[in-house]
Amino acid sequence: MNVLTTTLCLCLALVACHHKHCSSGSVDIAEEELDRCKGLEMDAVTVNEDGVLVFFKGDQLFKGFHGKSELSNGSYEELDDIHSLDHVDAAFRMSFNESNKHVSLFFFLDHMVFRYIHEKLVAGYPQKISEAFPGIPEHLDAAMECPKPVCENDTIIFFKGDEIYYFDVDTKAVMVKEIPAMPNCTSALLFLGQSYCFFGTQFVQFDPKTGAIHGRWPKEAREYFMRCPAFGEESVHVDRERCSHVHLDAVTSDDAKSIYIFRGHHYLSMDKVKATSRAGTIESEFKEIHSELDAAFAFQGHLYMMKGDHVFAYKSGEPPAPVDGYPKTVKEVLGLDGAIDAAFVCPGDKVAHIFQGHSVYEVNMTSSTLPREAVFDELMALFKKVDAAMCGETGVDLFVGSHFYHFDSTKLMFRARSLPEPHLVSQGLLGCDH
Repeated sequence: MNVLTTTLCLCLALVACHHKHCSSGSVDIAEEELDRCKGLEMDAVTVNEDGVLVFFKGDQLFKGFHGKSELSNGSYEELDDIHSLDHVDAAFRMSFNESNKHVSLFFFLDHMVFRYIHEKLVAGYPQKISEAFPGIPEHLDAAMECPKPVCENDTIIFFKGDEIYYFDVDTKAVMVKEIPAMPNCTSALLFLGQSYCFFGTQFVQFDPKTGAIHGRWPKEAREYFMRCPAFGEESVHVDRERCSHVHLDAVTSDDAKSIYIFRGHHYLSMDKVKATSRAGTIESEFKEIHSELDAAFAFQGHLYMMKGDHVFAYKSGEPPAPVDGYPKTVKEVLGLDGAIDAAFVCPGDKVAHIFQGHSVYEVNMTSSTLPREAVFDELMALFKKVDAAMCGETGVDLFVGSHFYHFDSTKLMFRARSLPEPHLVSQGLLGCDH
């Protein structure tokens, strides 16, 4: 059979499948593949039993942060059984009240609710929403679980228009609120302990009990919940700063588990808890510094940044806030003359380790007497110069060029007489594929 004949047969097969869902292997082929990076407003979002995000749009779904769309009924076959139903209005995962045996996924379509365990419809479903969740309206906008202690009781939160419904799973009591500060959520999600409300292509993080929104919101979903490297100027910054092999100027991890990476005029902040990244110019976030840091470290809720013979200090947060009285000279804060190459403070420690060439000094950061005293600690035998350094719960990382070297502790770092295995910064720290 030649190529033309094969193509014609395939086209005829697709025509025969029109208005039906044709299967190819274990995943159904969508009639028109959707591109989540073109600004789709998702109908619903949830986390499945394996902890993978699932986004719904029309009769299709996306699994994970990247990948192609597939038909929803390829995974959840019965969603197509009632043809008057259009799309998934809302979805949530119930990980509580299940006798610790199963995790259920609930999908809401018009006036019906479907319940699945490992992509198998639970007996007795679908049901009317009014039967399964008495007091909850039909044609919902969004839904999410809110287990204890995030909420006072194990609760399902439903969204419709301006109203938010709190459904107590144990008592089936319903409380209705209107929270003016909250946008009208078209989908909602509890993910890694945080609550998110999506609308359009944007989202906010909120307190599920009060609806309070703190910090700088909204943000773009394509920057955080989808891998869209070609989207927007900020996404270009994120992709470039993550995957560049240019050496780092400074790196540190704050008390909130965020890593700050500085390179030239740009910075990259990575939230290790939420698995999100954000990038921009140093001047946009740290106006007093402008660009090109020498070193940085975090201590007791503050970020200390060295540039030339000055130290700048910011309160950790979003956005970081300048500390009154700064900048101060390096001599005042760290007891040293000249520029700093790298610095770190280990979690729970009070000592800053300061690198100048081969020499490493200790500075007690709890000392209130300025200038502080820098005490010579050790000579760094392995490197002539360290570009950046960071200490975390698993040990110390020293950054030289495009690589970093891990030591399980500060003592082992000083005692080492041979280099440990080098790791590419772009791969080992930032999750790039090269």
